[in-house]
Amino acid sequence: MSNFASYMEQNYIREERYDADRIEKLAYHYREILALLGEDPQREGLIKTPERVAKAMSFVTKGYTQDPIEIINSAIFTEEYQQMVLVKDIELFSMCEHHMMPFVGKAHVAYIPNGKITGLSKIARVVECFARRLQVQERLTVQIRDCIQQALNPIGVAVVIEASHMCMQMRGVEKLGSATTTSAFTGVFLKDTRTREEFLTLISNKYR
Repeated sequence: MSNFASYMEQNYIREERYDADRIEKLAYHYREILALLGEDPQREGLIKTPERVAKAMSFVTKGYTQDPIEIINSAIFTEEYQQMVLVKDIELFSMCEHHMMPFVGKAHVAYIPNGKITGLSKIARVVECFARRLQVQERLTVQIRDCIQQALNPIGVAVVIEASHMCMQMRGVEKLGSATTTSAFTGVFLKDTRTREEFLTLISNKYR
């Protein structure tokens, strides 16, 4: 191990911030759930599980504490660029609100500026903000689209999400490998077939 790596390992402190009162209340209920499932919450492997699950759920739903419009507004710049801006293959992890099971996939987001652009990382942060809530994929797609449209007022916005849902793969129909694709468009992406086809071509497999 290099001296630098050794230094970083010795001086690295992982900091996670949680609302202690909320974690305590969530942990209490998860403890009750374990008992109702037939487990012994006091056995060695489960003693700290309720607290761990409480912290995990707080993390995967942290989007409730974030404002996606504020995220974009924190980095808006004037730029006379009116060609497509595309950020594709944005990994997303969300929770189905019907069964509270994960769905994971990728989002592809494009917009055509109308005098204003935002930092590219802000697009990914908006996706994460909405994804880190209890969701359905259809609503998630529309929320991302509407947020960018509201914050930047671009000529058009396009969003496509491809995701696999554990509620279909682990329970119910149990169809492994199934995937769901949703899309939402505004402005020129709705009105101009060529612009929409350009976007769809750019996110297709042959360009990856």
